[in-house]
Amino acid sequence: MKENPKDGKNRNAGNHDSCERVLPPRGDYRTLLSFQKAEVVYDITFRFAHKYLSRGDRTVDQMIQSARSGKQNVLEGSKAAQTSKEMEIKLTNVGRASLEELLADYRDFLRVRDHVVWDKESKEARFVRRLGCKTPQTFEIYREFVETRPPEVIANIAICLLHQANYLLDQQLKTLEKEFVEQGGLRERMTRVRLANRNNQGRK
Repeated sequence: MKENPKDGKNRNAGNHDSCERVLPPRGDYRTLLSFQKAEVVYDITFRFAHKYLSRGDRTVDQMIQSARSGKQNVLEGSKAAQTSKEMEIKLTNVGRASLEELLADYRDFLRVRDHVVWDKESKEARFVRRLGCKTPQTFEIYREFVETRPPEVIANIAICLLHQANYLLDQQLKTLEKEFVEQGGLRERMTRVRLANRNNQGRK
């Protein structure tokens, strides 16, 4: 998220030499492309599992739960960012792991039925990547394909979207970990603000 030039350090802040926020601005998780893709994956998986897997098959609940966990943990991680960078990283990692588990389930669906997993450079995979460039990402972009294509095509679309979501989460985690190393968490920010305030009081 881009920093607002009106936030952060203010050179005309009078006696306040440091305007670091103890609590950073809360990010809107709905603007995260990783969340948008995870939500689309959930919407596809919910329909796919109920339509193409046998009633009573434990995989139905497992796939839906993995998809929901991926989406919800990205959401909750973003909301936790305001008070705990550590919790944001932990929850985002949980979401990433859930989507990886779901990816394995889709691959299993194709493998045991002797269907092909699309090569990443196939025309089909490239077409889904082009769809994945549209913003915002919503289920409506993929609805027609989910409602009209055979299950092996839908599974491959889900796999393509999972790769995209996982890539984005990997990049997101790298950024979060870098920020944590450089800036610390809430405790470190509070300490810096207290010290800055003490220094300002000492100059008066």
